[in-house]
Amino acid sequence: MNIKEYISSGILESYALGELTEAERLEVERNLAQYPELRKELALVEETMEAFLMKAAVTPPAGVKEKIFESIGEAKIIPLNTWRYATAASIVFALTASYFALTFYHNWKQSETQLIALQTQNEQFAQDYNKVNQRLGDIETQMQVINNPAFQRVVMTGTPKAPEALASVYWNQTSQEVYLSVQNLKALAQDQQYQLWAIVDGKPVDIGVFDTSTALLKMKSTGKAAAFAVTIEPRGGKSTPSDTMQVVGKS
Repeated sequence: MNIKEYISSGILESYALGELTEAERLEVERNLAQYPELRKELALVEETMEAFLMKAAVTPPAGVKEKIFESIGEAKIIPLNTWRYATAASIVFALTASYFALTFYHNWKQSETQLIALQTQNEQFAQDYNKVNQRLGDIETQMQVINNPAFQRVVMTGTPKAPEALASVYWNQTSQEVYLSVQNLKALAQDQQYQLWAIVDGKPVDIGVFDTSTALLKMKSTGKAAAFAVTIEPRGGKSTPSDTMQVVGKS
């Protein structure tokens, strides 16, 4: 059952007013027994109606009680029709009060729904702003690295295993910083990652694993490297490279 749609249908208000058929009433009571949210909502409906009726109640003027008892001694037979009119008036008053109570309740629920929607919208705006802000920060970092003459760009071209693959390393030998830019690497299975290697003194040295990305990736530092290469490894990487070299470039 969709609890929100069931509540919005107004069935609980009709139940509280006794306006349902016997079958509808039994169905509502079965749902009330099954779903605590409906019992809580029904209690709120009843409290709203009661509060409205109590607010609409009129306190009789002082001395009315004494006058009523005085008139009892002089009681006259009141025609039956008069009581009918009084009863009908009471029913009309009760129905009118109930109508205004329900109108107030529905307006309140609608305002509450609109407030929740506005809060959700504001949260989405905040998330979008953070994403854009993060992206701008990434672009700023990327431009600072690319335009910094202290960084040497090493282009890694595709091997026979991946002829169209392409990636670049931006390497600052002084600070030993290494950034990776992926231009064209195929998507991998969930249990795989790419791993970047620096060839130092003829041996591969791990400088980080990564997934395909359009952002400039900061990798592990290295002060020496005759070349850089990328292989495909199990997620998390390995201590030594497998025979899956995708790109390679000399520094």
